Amino acid sequence: MYDPQKAHYLVVTGILVRDGKFLITKRAPFEKAFPNLWTVPGGKLEMDDYAKRPKDTTAHWYNVFESVLKREILEEVGLAVKDIKYLTSLSYIRPDSIPTVIVSLFAEPDGREVKLCPALTEYAWVTLEEAKKYELIEGIYEELEMLDRVLKGGQAGVWGKKK
Repeated sequence: MYDPQKAHYLVVTGILVRDGKFLITKRAPFEKAFPNLWTVPGGKLEMDDYAKRPKDTTAHWYNVFESVLKREILEEVGLAVKDIKYLTSLSYIRPDSIPTVIVSLFAEPDGREVKLCPALTEYAWVTLEEAKKYELIEGIYEELEMLDRVLKGGQAGVWGKKK
């Protein structure tokens, strides 16, 4: 039986890394969550992300988050991705009261030309220092910091916002 207490949106985001820079995008003013703020591309898990493909076992589909990321990155910024890896996860409750779980991944773009969808108005390839100049959704800068540590050979560790 459907239980609204257990229903969540599942969202996958992807930090694209190219030449030591991260791709950030600005959300359109009509977006319900975080309008006009800068973030990284991503979107909701849809049943078509797995149900229309063959199962990997008799009952399961694997690499569902990776499939979502590939679809969303292609839809939002027109790029294919490769070498997808896990970074972190988080949850929040949207302004429309829908609980949301986000899985944050990172990958390399397989292409160079960014083509924004209508839900995004701008993009920039930024260093960690340059990212400070943008009005990012809360937590995105810390994810960039975490990824920067990973790319330099360190551990991701636990997310922590500096006060």
